[in-house]
Formats: sequence, structure tokens, C-alpha cells
Amino acid sequence: MAECVVIDDQLVVRLSMSEKLESVHRDVAVPLTSIRSVEVVDNALDYIHGMKVGAALPGTMAVGTYTSKNAKIFGAIHHSEHRGVRIVLEGTDFDELLVGCTNPETVASQIPVAS
Repeated sequence: MAECVVIDDQLVVRLSMSEKLESVHRDVAVPLTSIRSVEVVDNALDYIHGMKVGAALPGTMAVGTYTSKNAKIFGAIHHSEHRGVRIVLEGTDFDELLVGCTNPETVASQIPVAS
């Protein structure tokens, strides 16, 4: 399962080996200064849209990069963890990160938002 960790001046979404294979991506790292907002969402899959590179089962899981006309999103959401955190970014390769997690309130509280 993916996890969000702050390392020095970056937020890193650490992926398991299976998530790296599913998403065709390595761990995602973004500068803390690029984080515009962090919110807890009840169903992170609701925020996934666009063409994908990665693995997905509609309504069940989404792991990978999703690109639409308006946004580029990286998601790591599994069938057992639809609740998660939505991290809105600015000035990075991704516009949003969506990570499913067991306790999104705790995860969200540990991610600093740039002022």
C-alpha cells in the first residue's frame, strides 16, 4: 500500500513493488512548496478521471497516472481503501495526488501546506 512521507523538503508517495509495476512508475516526490491544499476524501476514486497509464478496475482500484484536458493526476487507490487524501499541487509534473489510506485524517495532518 502506498504511503505519504515527508523527507527533508519533499513529500514522497512511497509505492510498494506491486504498485510500481501496476502504475508503471516509481515513487512520486514533490517539493513541499508545491502543495496548495490537502483534504480527506471519502471516496478517492471519485476524483480520478482521464486517460490512464497504469492499472484500474472501475469503482474498485486506480493505480497510475491519469491525464485529462484539465489535469494530470497520480493515484494509488485500492479496493480496500477508498478513503484517502487528495493533495492539490502547483508547479510540478502532477496537478493532484490521490492516495488511499486507512487513516486519512492522520496522514493529512502530517502533510504541510505551503503558504
